[in-house]
Formats: sequence, C-alpha cells, structure tokens
Amino acid sequence: MKYDLIVIGSGPGGYVAAIRAAQLGMNVAVVERAELGGICLNWGCIPTKSLLKSAQVLDYARHAEAYGVQVMEAQPDFNAIIARSRGVAEKMSKGIQYLFKKNNITVLEGNGKLTSDKKVEVTDNTGVSQLYEAQHIILATGARSRQLPAIPQDGKRIIGYRQALTLDHLPASLLVVGSGAIGSELAWFYNAMGTKVTLVEFMPNVLPVEDEEVSKQIARSFKKAGIEVMVKSTVESVDTTGELLKINIRNKKGEIEVKEAEIVLSAAGITPNVEHIGLEEAGIALERGRIQVDDFYRTNVENIYAIGDIVHGPALAHVASAEAICCVEKIAGLQPEPIDYGNIPGCTYTTPEVASVGLTEAKALENGYEIKIGKFPFTASGKASAAGANEGFIKLIFDAKENTLLGAHLIGTNVTEMIAELVLARKKKVTGHDLIKTIHPHPTMSEAIMEAAAAAYDEVIHL
Repeated sequence: MKYDLIVIGSGPGGYVAAIRAAQLGMNVAVVERAELGGICLNWGCIPTKSLLKSAQVLDYARHAEAYGVQVMEAQPDFNAIIARSRGVAEKMSKGIQYLFKKNNITVLEGNGKLTSDKKVEVTDNTGVSQLYEAQHIILATGARSRQLPAIPQDGKRIIGYRQALTLDHLPASLLVVGSGAIGSELAWFYNAMGTKVTLVEFMPNVLPVEDEEVSKQIARSFKKAGIEVMVKSTVESVDTTGELLKINIRNKKGEIEVKEAEIVLSAAGITPNVEHIGLEEAGIALERGRIQVDDFYRTNVENIYAIGDIVHGPALAHVASAEAICCVEKIAGLQPEPIDYGNIPGCTYTTPEVASVGLTEAKALENGYEIKIGKFPFTASGKASAAGANEGFIKLIFDAKENTLLGAHLIGTNVTEMIAELVLARKKKVTGHDLIKTIHPHPTMSEAIMEAAAAAYDEVIHL
C-alpha cells in the first residue's frame, strides 16, 4: 500500500500535518498506537484545562460572597471532575476522527517504525505487522514524562502527569517536583481541590523560564493560595516503605529537609519518544537526544521529516502544529516562511494565568539592548476590579533605539487570551507608539497592553 505521505503520530503536530497535506491534494495515512490527538489532546493540554476550569468554578463559588452572591458551602466532587475532564478529551479525540474522515485520511492503528529501505512497518496490538510505502514520511511521535533517577515513577504513589489526570481519589497531600507549566498547573489544581501541596523547584524561581518579576508574582500567588513553595531545592530520595512517602529534599540552605506526602508528582520535564521508531535502521541522525532537522524539518535522510517534541525548539502544542504546516507546505512545493523561534508565545493556565513572548528583561540586557520598560498593574484596571481579578500586571520591554517590542510578560486573569496581540506586534515590528495609538475597547483587560506601552514612554493615563 503506497501513500503520498505517512505521518507517525497523531498529536498536534501529526494530525495537523495530515490534514494540511490532504488539503494540498496528498493521499495521507496516519499511524497511531493509542487515541487520536496524542498526549496533548488526551492527556495534556485539553484535559488539564478542563480540570483547571472546574477548580476555577469551585474557587468562584467559595468566594461568591465577595460578589454579593450567597452560596451554600461549595465542595468538589473529585470523581465527577475527573470524569468531566475525560469526557472533554474523548469528545475532542472524536473531533479528530471526524476531521480525518472529512479529509479522507487513513488511520493505521499500531506502532509505527521505519525500516532500512524507508518503509513504515505498523505492528498492531496482536503483534501482526504490515509494511506501507510513502513518498514522504513525517515523524511526530511526541514525548513522555521525564524519569528522574531519584524519583522512580511507579504509576501509583510516584506518578507522572498522565496519572495525575486520572487519580481515583483526591489525595490528602501531594508533593510536586518541577514548577514548569505542567507542575505549576497541577499544583494549583490540587491545592484548589483541598489537597495540601508542596511545590519543589531546582531553579531560583518557579516558572523559571519566565521574566523574574512574573515568577516572583506567581510564587506570591501560590503561597497566598496555601501552596508551600521550595525553590533552589532538590529531591534527593523518596522512602516508600511507610503509609506516607518520606521525601528527602536538599533545601536552599543546603540542608536535608524531610517532607511527607501521600503522592509525589514528577513534573520535571519530558523525554522525546525517539526509541523504537527505526531511527538507527533508517540512518537518521540525532543531536542531543533529538532528531536533527533543517529549517523545514528535513532529516539527513531524503524524504523523511520530523516535527514537534522530537526536534529542537520548545515542546509546545502550537509549535508542533506550526512546524507541521511549514513542513507539509514545503513538501508540497510551496514557499513557507521558516518559524521564528524567538517569537513563540508561552502560556501557563494557573490562577492567575501567565503568558509571555520574546526576551525577558535579563535576556534583553544580556544581549546588549538599551531598553525601555512599561508596566501596568491590574489593580488600576476598571475591568479587572469589576471582575474581582486585579492580581498581576503587564510588563512590556522595548528597544530604546528602535522602539520595537523585545518582550511581553503578562500575569493575570485571561492573559493567555491576550498574548497573541503582542506576538503579532513583534512579528510585524510594531513600535511602542503604535500600541499606544491603537484604540483598545473599554472596559477590557486588554486595555492594560496599551497602558503598559504608554507607561514605557511616560504617557500613561491611569497610573
């Protein structure tokens, strides 16, 4: 059986590649060993946001009195919350099935592996294998939870993010290792549910890739919510012999501190799925554990490509989707623009939310820029005050010579919905005064973008 394109993996890179290729007239097959939609749709982005929304509704109900509304004591139905999350993921996966059917994309169920003669061997769950041929092959196999030697996951008491989405009961206590987006979001969710949460981070700040001011603000928010935050700390070992886990942590003073928890969640990064997919057989080169590709995702082997978490760049769903489109359009003979990895938005869906793009203040100075900074706190926003959500701020960093936007760092309610304006501003080299003179609707949270730009040029009205 021969196709124009076979895609191995159906996550946000794989399924987007398949659909775009079908739109461009290719005969496409997708190999998938589990649910369509991959980790993001089934075990990551989508179900996590469902859990976080339930936690947000619970938080609203618990603080309804602040809005002049009387509500009986709100309690979480943990199993119903988990069930809702799984239902949302299942619905989205069925949506991918519909899109594949609409675009005449063939699904090959099983494990996909490259052969030495550049074919794809698909082995189903009964062990039966079949060979398929394609003019082009895209690898989009994604990643999995990273295993730390000191915290060996058993899937029950020491878990990864996947198990954290389907626990059969609400744990009384949880220790989360790693405060990136996954660790921070799940720490916030379980804390909102009533679990006693400790968040341990090796770096000096939580959300360590963010601007330092944002990281410090989210740490304050976590502590205010009741999360114990330990930075500059490392889990040395976990004793699993007792009813509660005993976690030995080397704290920021260099001392061993023992914490107890019912469950440990290891959320310290991911590992690319590059094993058992035939890379050695096909002669595909790796670089630092990821597949080596050019600007259009071509490997060193002709007609074989790789996208998403298994190549360089941030391991984000929207990045994988963008890479998929770029890759397929190049295969089809179009002239796509290479992705600018310096202009990728990052979002964390805690409360408050965090969103950013471009350089942090420290990076801008390190790179030799003379900068102007404008900040606008949501305490000065009429919409934020009316919504009872005035925690956080917007921070914009401009090149003082060119007046273009170097970086944008947002923390507050709904800021993940606001960041795209600033991604476009950076892409089109919009100046600070362009942002100031762009009329933003009132009252909205987005007005704070205009005000932050104005603050950088001493033109701010509402501060």
